[in-house]
Amino acid sequence: MVKKDFFKQDTICIAKKLLGKVLVKGKCKGIIVETEAYKDDPASHARKRTPRSEIMFNSYGKVYVYFVYGNHYCLNFTCEDGKPGAVLIRAVEPIAGIELMKKRRKVDNVKNLCNGPGKLCQAFNITKKDNGTNVGDKIKVEDGIKPKEIVATPRIGIKQGKELLWRFIIKGNDFVSKRI
Repeated sequence: MVKKDFFKQDTICIAKKLLGKVLVKGKCKGIIVETEAYKDDPASHARKRTPRSEIMFNSYGKVYVYFVYGNHYCLNFTCEDGKPGAVLIRAVEPIAGIELMKKRRKVDNVKNLCNGPGKLCQAFNITKKDNGTNVGDKIKVEDGIKPKEIVATPRIGIKQGKELLWRFIIKGNDFVSKRI
């Protein structure tokens, strides 16, 4: 299992290093295939210090879950020590608990179970109740595979900071949210 100090590093470095690791909650497991890094940049919640974004400023190795667009939860892990940062987990390749994920998502197509941040939270039953917990308590990250090739692209669904290539995917993986 990945220890808390793993998340003490630079956010962009962690976003890359999380690819290939295994996300675990309960009986559900998936290989992390897509991440996005958020620091003190125009697209980040850390751009402005608020009660919601405070966790990005004062912790590393914490689960940061927020509600977006009025219907999705998004899973992040806080990073760095003394600077704001978090990595959004955008997609995983399901490897265990698939029937439970299908039931939660009401979807049969395995490739459509966790290919987006809201979908993966629904499939893994990740909610606001998980916010602020330590990585390793309810939500774990375990060692997995070493990706052959990682590709950096612009982040998805943002208006500012599009020039920053802080979205990372395992090249050629069929479970990413949007292909390049």
